[in-house]
Amino acid sequence: MPLPTAAPTKKAPTKPVVDTSGHWIDIDLSEQRLYAYDGNSMISSFLVSTGTSAHPTVVGEFAVYVKYRYTDMSGPGYYLPDVPYTMYFYSGYGIHGTYWHDNFGTPMSHGCVNMRTSDAEWVYNFSNVGTPVIVHN
Repeated sequence: MPLPTAAPTKKAPTKPVVDTSGHWIDIDLSEQRLYAYDGNSMISSFLVSTGTSAHPTVVGEFAVYVKYRYTDMSGPGYYLPDVPYTMYFYSGYGIHGTYWHDNFGTPMSHGCVNMRTSDAEWVYNFSNVGTPVIVHN
């Protein structure tokens, strides 16, 4: 007769691999929120609009690799000139200001993290190239 086994315990969250001792960004896709941290202290949070199910936002641990005050974005079916406060963190995935909608809190992008322009400006000034970006559900 087999011995009873212990019920599984909930796994404790693992510490991110990226360095979170300074400024870092946490993007919670399930909450549609971006959190700005300095070490363990949350400094600010913002409502965002991330990728749709057809064009999901990438999940993982990344870092801002380039910042543009304005940049043009395009893809199948869209062209967006002068997108403000853009910070790319993985391939073509970025955090940026949004002037073409005000539907924050609802996934509706092609994978980027859309923010109100004033919020994106704050995050742009908070971040440097190399700032860690953690994206999760």
